[in-house]
Amino acid sequence: MSESIPPDTVPATTNNTRMEAFTFGDPTPVLEHSEMLDSFECWLNGRWYEPPISFPGLAKSLNASVHHSSAIYFKTNILTSTFVPNKFLTRDAFKRFALDFLIFGNAYLEKRTSRSGLLLSLAPALAKFVRRGKELNSYYFVTGWQQEHEFAAGSIFHLIDPDINQEVYGVPQYLSALQSAWLNEAATLFRRKYYKNGSHAGFIFYMTDAAQNQTDVDSLRKAMRESKGPGNFRNLFMYAPNGKKDGIQILPVSDVAAKDEFFNIKGVTRDDVLAAHRVPPQLLGIMPNNTGGFGAVEPAARVFARNELVPLQAQFRALNDWLGQDVIQFTDYELSTMPTGVTS
Repeated sequence: MSESIPPDTVPATTNNTRMEAFTFGDPTPVLEHSEMLDSFECWLNGRWYEPPISFPGLAKSLNASVHHSSAIYFKTNILTSTFVPNKFLTRDAFKRFALDFLIFGNAYLEKRTSRSGLLLSLAPALAKFVRRGKELNSYYFVTGWQQEHEFAAGSIFHLIDPDINQEVYGVPQYLSALQSAWLNEAATLFRRKYYKNGSHAGFIFYMTDAAQNQTDVDSLRKAMRESKGPGNFRNLFMYAPNGKKDGIQILPVSDVAAKDEFFNIKGVTRDDVLAAHRVPPQLLGIMPNNTGGFGAVEPAARVFARNELVPLQAQFRALNDWLGQDVIQFTDYELSTMPTGVTS
């Protein structure tokens, strides 16, 4: 009967052991939006066309990055504040309409008329659930399997942010930044789980000085064990008579590298998202990392209003051409005016 090898025994390596080297293939992205949109058309299920990109996915991605959602809500709030409400389109209805357009690249208004054909109101239809029919002037509201409602023909106004691959639906302009938004979310979730788990290797307490006796070592071990839980991060005193300069060392294992990488990922992905939305960082309350800062706020706001807000307002005015009357009107974006009842 052969002797069993003790579990702590590590077998010695043989002379046949040799080093091997190999390389991985080229990096392959998990999702390639450009190739997806080039390869797939809007699929027709017999009654309506499916969007070229997942609308539920865009809705979930809204909260993937704080800068992504903040930039969208920032544009929505400015558009709403400059919109002139009227009896056909209220301010609340316009805000829903604008929010859908900035998130999905599609927005819908249902024209509700009287029996005589006069316009009564314009009600927003949630873009997440609206599908365009086989006849492009027909629209369906689809919330689930066999749960659809067909709108009356010609009653839906469809505002589209144009796509270069198809003309049935629009697509949002921030698609190129979704990878960065998802990476930002993944870094935050990983960091949160990293701290919540608590079982990661924080550091190695390395001691080479000879202790006076085993009791000193046991006391040090007990003090470190009791430093966990509520009231942790306490100071620890260690006395080593005749100790060497480097007799006691704290060797970090992974926290330093992970911390640096986390900040780099958060910073780079933030810049990508803001570049896609074309919103100056100082308008979102972001603090600069350098001493030079981002520059004055007012000039940045004026440039943003001219280069981004005015073109957006022009897109929404397409409703006036469809209706044949001016329902969408905006006031000028002024920084000097103060709301009624607000004093400086």
